[in-house]
Amino acid sequence: MKILLVAGGSPKEWPQFDSVDFDYFVGIDRGSLYILEQGWSLDLAVGDFDSLTNDEQQSVRKQAKELVQAQAEKDDTDTQLALALAIKKFPEAQIMIIGATGGRLDHFLANLWLPFEPRFQAFAHQIKVKDHQNSIAYYLPGEYVIKKETKMDYLAYCCLTPVKNLTLTDSKYTLDHVNVAIPTSYASNEFIGETAGFSFDTGMIAVIQSRDDK
Repeated sequence: MKILLVAGGSPKEWPQFDSVDFDYFVGIDRGSLYILEQGWSLDLAVGDFDSLTNDEQQSVRKQAKELVQAQAEKDDTDTQLALALAIKKFPEAQIMIIGATGGRLDHFLANLWLPFEPRFQAFAHQIKVKDHQNSIAYYLPGEYVIKKETKMDYLAYCCLTPVKNLTLTDSKYTLDHVNVAIPTSYASNEFIGETAGFSFDTGMIAVIQSRDDK
């Protein structure tokens, strides 16, 4: 099961992908309208929809298979609410979030740290955040081998928390059992082949594959 969560960021920032690869589409606020504009099935629309005009709201309400109306003032962001609902419906699904980067920094940071929340941590390995330049995947302690994504030139290991015994192998820059005391991004690393390896004992890491804007 693959789920696409579409937040309200501009489609100009979206990554390249094939919609047929996804089984379920979730629109987050204006993302719901973007889904309809693409001709995709709006399986679930979530948000307070304050970014939409009255006509746009009516279009979303009529065409959404399911709609969850959120209050404008609430504890969760629309994206948090959408992710929680998606996981509740399909706890084993792979989830890609688009439209969640490239705009306001406070929104981006809220979205970057989503999988760090206790309610989402067990599902962190199932979540990816993507745009046209970046692909972000999340990892809990363990040993991993990752594959180079097409057209992505750079590799970064972003320690979202303190991390113990971080080891990086099969990449341009390596580390051997390094303790990272503060959140740190080991940026601008590169694959030397089609895969790279890493391991760590505590904390959470976001692995970011990226490319320059061309």
